[in-house]
Amino acid sequence: MEEREFFELITDLLAANKLPLLRKLLEESNVVDIAVAASNLTTEQLLRVFRILPKDISSSVFSYLDPDDQTRLVESITDKELEALIDEMYIDDTVDFLEEVPANIVRRVLARADSQTRSIINRFLNYPEDSAGSIMTIEMVELHDHYTAKRAIEYIRETGCDKETVYTCFVIDAQRHLIGSVDLKDLLFCKESETVGDIMDNERALISVTTTDDREEVAEIARKYDLLSVPVVDNENRLVGIITIDDIIDVMEEAATEDIEKMHMLLPSEDDYLKTGVFTLVKNRIVWLLVLMVSATFTSQIITGFEDKLAAIAGLTASIPMLTGTGGNAGNQVSSLIIRGIALGKIGITDYFKVLWKEIRVAVICGGALAVANLGRMFLVRLVTGGEVATSVFIVTSLAMMLSVIAAKAIGCSLPIIAKLLKADPAVMSGPMLATLVDIITLLIYFGLANVMLVNV
Repeated sequence: MEEREFFELITDLLAANKLPLLRKLLEESNVVDIAVAASNLTTEQLLRVFRILPKDISSSVFSYLDPDDQTRLVESITDKELEALIDEMYIDDTVDFLEEVPANIVRRVLARADSQTRSIINRFLNYPEDSAGSIMTIEMVELHDHYTAKRAIEYIRETGCDKETVYTCFVIDAQRHLIGSVDLKDLLFCKESETVGDIMDNERALISVTTTDDREEVAEIARKYDLLSVPVVDNENRLVGIITIDDIIDVMEEAATEDIEKMHMLLPSEDDYLKTGVFTLVKNRIVWLLVLMVSATFTSQIITGFEDKLAAIAGLTASIPMLTGTGGNAGNQVSSLIIRGIALGKIGITDYFKVLWKEIRVAVICGGALAVANLGRMFLVRLVTGGEVATSVFIVTSLAMMLSVIAAKAIGCSLPIIAKLLKADPAVMSGPMLATLVDIITLLIYFGLANVMLVNV
């Protein structure tokens, strides 16, 4: 069923007050689809849907609502309903919600939580925003290494319904040190008498993060080792929580969005585009627009400096847009690859000279092919239009194109790695910033060649 059709069916059943039919429909639907439809409901309709849903489903739907919808729902429900909602939600979902809503909502939620839950939530809220601790959950399966497989499965049956995931279980010793992990599949297919310590994967004990590690490092570890969850330990290697794949995917999405914004010279925005105010968008854009405008002064000064000397040479100025555009495109091609390689851990600072040598070879071939194609294009245009542009201008333009492509690719692969070396975000060294720098280099090459080969002949 399409989103619009599902939304209309919900509103029709609400309008007709066919609540038993609506409850059945919602119970058979995916919680994500319900959350998407609920975001378009009025506050009154949203409240009715929330009250129709069973507690376990309503808490799942709530965790998928965006912060604005969560806020208006919490403002509408009773304290008793809020208390029941907190009890049903996973801790990490509760923390994610509280990090996005106004302070008055946070105070009300904490007031309705029991003392133990409130203590846990406050501890999570005190972790730095971008740390592993801020996105972990403490609702995981912990098994002692002396458990038999039979006892372990019984324990999972007893406690697993309250855990966020049971696919990977984490093995601890008597002091809660992380010593390994075991997949549920391995427990099901081994002998009942075998101990967890015998069948666990102790190499995975080496794969963990601390509460203060950056969340993007967690995502990289999960990607590298193909993990569904990443254990979080304290400074003494005691297990304190795990980060599950759903939160890891959210981190990857946020990081990719932030990189895209930086590559296009935008300050990262915390809200969706449609929910971001005009003045916030202006603030996120105007700084870099001003920087790029000022940096373009160098380009105009180069053109002005050669203007009088080269004005008499027909066809020279007309090729400027083509040369700068080609150079910018060449630089962006390689910078995008290098930035992505750095983000995935495939390219490091020590690989710089390998990358540079490879890109210079690529640039020579690409630049040579473009130069030959451009030479043929210019001769064809002169033949068709009957223009009087000298052949020497064609040669200068084509040679400048080849050299500018080489320079652009060298710059494009160098800037992200230099940024990484300086502990800056490589994504900043792309897009308009790179294009502006390449424009300057291209014009210097072009006018330099023209000055030597045309003016001084």
